[in-house]
Amino acid sequence: MSIERFFEEMDLALKVLSGVAPTLRESPSQGGDSDPLMSSSDKSKSIALMRVNHTGEVCAQALYSGQKIFETDLDVRNALGKAADEEQDHLSWTAQRLAELGGAPSRFNLFFYFGSFFMGVAASLSGRERSLGFLRETERQVEAHLTKHESELPPSDQSSLRIVSQMRSDEAAHARTAHEIGAAELPSQVKSLMRSMSKVMICVSSKV
Repeated sequence: MSIERFFEEMDLALKVLSGVAPTLRESPSQGGDSDPLMSSSDKSKSIALMRVNHTGEVCAQALYSGQKIFETDLDVRNALGKAADEEQDHLSWTAQRLAELGGAPSRFNLFFYFGSFFMGVAASLSGRERSLGFLRETERQVEAHLTKHESELPPSDQSSLRIVSQMRSDEAAHARTAHEIGAAELPSQVKSLMRSMSKVMICVSSKV
């Protein structure tokens, strides 16, 4: 790992946690039909769900950053870089939607970021196939989580639904890419641990 790469990843961490990470694509919530007037209960539910999704994207940036920092395989770095770029869009979209709904990001994002970063480092050090397997399994679990959110979002919040639907499509594409370039299937114990950690993040970030 070069010192330049280390500082690049730390600069990204500051941008992610301060809410100034760049975005390449316009939010899917723009240009659609206007949302009908939302009730206070619908708005509260959407805020909780989109806060979870925003924290999930903070974690995704940290995971990919941790995986890239020691990665030397060009194919893996390119796959991680492409996924990270699209996840930056997701991060921006969810932050924007949270603000539109009158919500705020989780106060625990700093904790989740660095926990995820070190998970990414560990995945990278486990070898090429396992690192790609970690990427694929992460995306599979996030895709399933977003599919659930599509059914849970209030019908009055079509803007959030458009965002979540595009995010789900992107996550599925990332998982396919990892599979195509040699991802290994992770042990069931690792998958179970990943799901357990995700449940903690969801429980905490949905509330604060």
